[in-house]
Amino acid sequence: MSVRGGAGRQPIVVLVTCPAAPVARRIAHQLVLQRLCACVNLLPHVESVFVWKGKLERCREQLLIIKTTAGRFEALRRAVITLHPYEVPEVIALPLCAGHQPYVKWIQQEVS
Repeated sequence: MSVRGGAGRQPIVVLVTCPAAPVARRIAHQLVLQRLCACVNLLPHVESVFVWKGKLERCREQLLIIKTTAGRFEALRRAVITLHPYEVPEVIALPLCAGHQPYVKWIQQEVS
């Protein structure tokens, strides 16, 4: 099923990695309580490999999968930046091109 709504109501998925479960939970709780998103899934034991300041790094992280709308992204991004311990946290948004319409409506209602 296609996703409908104005540009601001367009559902998106935001990905954020966190260094540990307590940080991930704190960020997830704040985002939901502030109604910046409808839901956050916490995926433990994600292994990330990247170059940081010229050095190859490998670390275990928690991945947040955040469901929100395009209109709430900027406020959500600012909240994550404020709450996150990383110097440059990952905060990336992906468009939701299709979804179960009752679930999509629920996302839109939760963040409005």
